[in-house]
Amino acid sequence: MPVTATDTGTDTTATGATGAKSEFVAEVWADNWFSLYVNGKLVGQDSVPITTERSFNSETISFTATYPLTIAMVTKDFKQDDSGLEYIGTDRQQMGDGGFIAQITDRASGRVIARTGTDWKGLVIHRAPLDDSCEKSASPATDCASKIVAEPSGWTSAGFDDATWAPATTYSGEEVGVKEGYNDISWDPSARLIWTSSLTKDNTILWRHTVTSP
Repeated sequence: MPVTATDTGTDTTATGATGAKSEFVAEVWADNWFSLYVNGKLVGQDSVPITTERSFNSETISFTATYPLTIAMVTKDFKQDDSGLEYIGTDRQQMGDGGFIAQITDRASGRVIARTGTDWKGLVIHRAPLDDSCEKSASPATDCASKIVAEPSGWTSAGFDDATWAPATTYSGEEVGVKEGYNDISWDPSARLIWTSSLTKDNTILWRHTVTSP
């Protein structure tokens, strides 16, 4: 579903270091939620709250920016609490699984100038449960340990050093279990579903990718 500045309250003009402004279209499908920054500014986010059960949908976001583009994203898989589990206390209690895909098109040329793949770098800021043996625990808040870190200062900006961040891991549609909204987008053949090395334990991830020129 299309997203505009009025819908999200975001600034859809992202200014880079050099160059003239260009118009872009970002297309994203995420399990379950994302936000998108370009050159340090929030330009859009998932319009469906992550607390919505089975919140699977695609988004199309228009924005203006200048090259080079520093693309930064937050992706979240739903977790009921810091145990990392969902449907706690029901017969469906389980570890969730994530995954997302994105592509950005330069509107003037019609070219896809960015798409998710192993050249994206990620930092996990919420991982749980650390030991999946607690998945069926009657007291997961007590039994399931987690690792939680704060977002690094300035991580969406061009000058941030992401040298220690890990390259993305690619997955098939079957591995992610793509759902509603995924097939609404005509994906570039080189765009890949990505996440970290763990679809189930890594719940909140920061991502970065740079496009130097058209």
